[in-house]
Amino acid sequence: MPITLPRGMHAALIMDGNGRWAEARGWPRERGHQAGAAAVRRVVRAAARLRVATLTLYTFSSDNWSRAPGEVAALLALLRLYLGSEREELARAGVRLTVIGSRQRLPVELQAAIANAEAATRDGTGLHLRLAIDYSARAVIATAAAAAGSRWTPGLAPAPELMQRLIAASLESDAGPVDLLIRTGGEQRLSDFLLWESAYAELYFTRTPWPEFGSGHLRRALAAFTRRQRRFGAIAGLAAQRTSA
Repeated sequence: MPITLPRGMHAALIMDGNGRWAEARGWPRERGHQAGAAAVRRVVRAAARLRVATLTLYTFSSDNWSRAPGEVAALLALLRLYLGSEREELARAGVRLTVIGSRQRLPVELQAAIANAEAATRDGTGLHLRLAIDYSARAVIATAAAAAGSRWTPGLAPAPELMQRLIAASLESDAGPVDLLIRTGGEQRLSDFLLWESAYAELYFTRTPWPEFGSGHLRRALAAFTRRQRRFGAIAGLAAQRTSA
């Protein structure tokens, strides 16, 4: 049965469970990350077919730098490989890829791969695929607040204007708020991911580890989302007007 999603549907994914999935099989954690890259390919294609407008993937958090150096190097190398191997296919499929987060600490080869992938897909009019790399929601909010605050005179600008300046300072301006946030692997926390954008997001947690997550799992999560009543702090009727606007 077809799934009817709201216009501009923004889904976000915390891709958790790669390392534990590999360790449970007696394999090195890096093998789990390789399997996770294959899951990314499956899910991106499925999201495009299901007409998700924006898909944000938590690819590498700012806290991930604290992992073992070998695992960090393997993760970053895998990211560079993915961007290089998928760039042309994404462009042909009309997918626009952008990267959020800080790039200063990334290896120069990865920075170049990001720039090349963004340039090759910039004209895409289909799915907007966002990869969060060296990303911290708290750092983004702090940076945006500092930028907005530097242009705000207390007592002159009303609170709504300050809110709009915060949004324009790179929080929601590119993709809009998150409608559905999915976390795989059994954990139930946000882990400093899209905290501002997820203020009214529906949360969906599954025990399925990311390497096993596929199009069917994504479809079930989206179907569960369509059955939920979103109120945004209002009564049902007013909330329905907001979601259909």
